[in-house]
Amino acid sequence: MLDDARLLDIARELTAVRGVVGVLLGGSRARGDATPESDVDLGVYYRGSLDTAALGALARELAGPHAMVTEPGDWGPWVDGGAWLHVDGLAVDWIYRDVERVRTSWDDARQGRYRFHAQVGHPLGVPDFAYIGEVALGRVLSDPTGELAALRRQAAEYPPALREALVAGLWEAEFSLRIARKAVSRADATYVAGCLFRLVGLSAHALHGHAGRWLVNEKGAVASAARLPGVPADLGRRAHGVLTGLGPLPGDLERAVASAEVLLADVRALCGR
Repeated sequence: MLDDARLLDIARELTAVRGVVGVLLGGSRARGDATPESDVDLGVYYRGSLDTAALGALARELAGPHAMVTEPGDWGPWVDGGAWLHVDGLAVDWIYRDVERVRTSWDDARQGRYRFHAQVGHPLGVPDFAYIGEVALGRVLSDPTGELAALRRQAAEYPPALREALVAGLWEAEFSLRIARKAVSRADATYVAGCLFRLVGLSAHALHGHAGRWLVNEKGAVASAARLPGVPADLGRRAHGVLTGLGPLPGDLERAVASAEVLLADVRALCGR
């Protein structure tokens, strides 16, 4: 069983690898809402050259002879790389994070600068502030120099400039609504669906920003937004309903767009816009 003591041992072994700065527990296990089947997400924070040969040897020691690790960047520019392992019968993911890029993410967030970056597995895109958000939401397991702990303390206070920028970013949700409406008469359900998905995702980010809460992934974003203070209990159901109500006919699409318009108006009001 992967109890805390076992995780700490693995984290210490990872940190002994050349290039690794520290290890952070993320995901549901860091939040405290994991189920027994939940994966274990370990952020492997590195600087400079990473000794992937040593990481591979450690992976095989822990997970068996067929375990493999990637080189940095093999999973894309933002997910980076790592390993998908099974340790003691449980899925354990190692996810590389370049600590210098985390620092840049933090500097940008404090200035209210952000972008969503195209990345496989992230249909809305990876927000660059996700890097520092992961540190803020995670639990430090191994950190010999104290660098991760220091970043985590700093990121505990959500940057006011990022809060304002994410709420201001609702202009794009409004634009998505307008261009979705233009595709209704053509019965272009796929295009409308894409526009409305983006509207819902941007709305979730704006609500989290307004509340000063980190949101680092599309998965579970609507449910998380619905749990924020001051958000109506039915907002999650309505947000999901925008997309589940889509159909192939112009009338179906018009109703979905109308629902999205009401939802966006409510989000803007909740954010003080």
